[in-house]
Amino acid sequence: MEIDPQEFDAIARTIFRPMYPVIARQIIDYAGFSQGACLDIGCGGGYLGIALAQCSDMNIKFLDPLDEMLAIAGRNVAEHGLRDRTEIVRGSSDSIPLPDASVDLAVSRGSVFFWENLEASFQEIHRVLAPGGIAYIGGGFGSSRLKEGAIQKWEAEKGDSSQWKENIRRNIGPDAPRKYREALQRASVPLHEIIHNQEVGLWIVISKAN
Repeated sequence: MEIDPQEFDAIARTIFRPMYPVIARQIIDYAGFSQGACLDIGCGGGYLGIALAQCSDMNIKFLDPLDEMLAIAGRNVAEHGLRDRTEIVRGSSDSIPLPDASVDLAVSRGSVFFWENLEASFQEIHRVLAPGGIAYIGGGFGSSRLKEGAIQKWEAEKGDSSQWKENIRRNIGPDAPRKYREALQRASVPLHEIIHNQEVGLWIVISKAN
């Protein structure tokens, strides 16, 4: 699927902006730790990783296959004064250029819906997780209130939201978890769960045993 980095970033910077601090806090609360190395997979403009850096002491690596996206993330990192705690890395979810067991927390919001090879991606994420580490991957808006606010803002700025609502239903609706469960099983990822409800959306959690 073709992605226009500038358009994608404009949506993230405006319509999605309020949700990133909420999701970042939810991730840190779930993980139960706030230090170590964090990898933001399919980072786009880097908004989730930046929010995680702001609510934790983690060092963040921003991973994306598109150079233009990484350039945007780099500018956003600089604007927030976070260069000393961040690193820009070119790569994809199914080919992560990092050593085994080098990441304490892997996160991704929204990019999983574009991954062409879920099985290989889940295997790679499990590979780079350190013992005791977790990955928190999926899609959501932070809360049902923020989701409704995003839809209203989309309609105010872009008009018809019917196609976007259909994308939301396909990506995080009632039928969405099945393909991720099947991919996790094919990938032989031993410790995983799927969080799926109206309030937080759909999140795939992969854990690495100590």
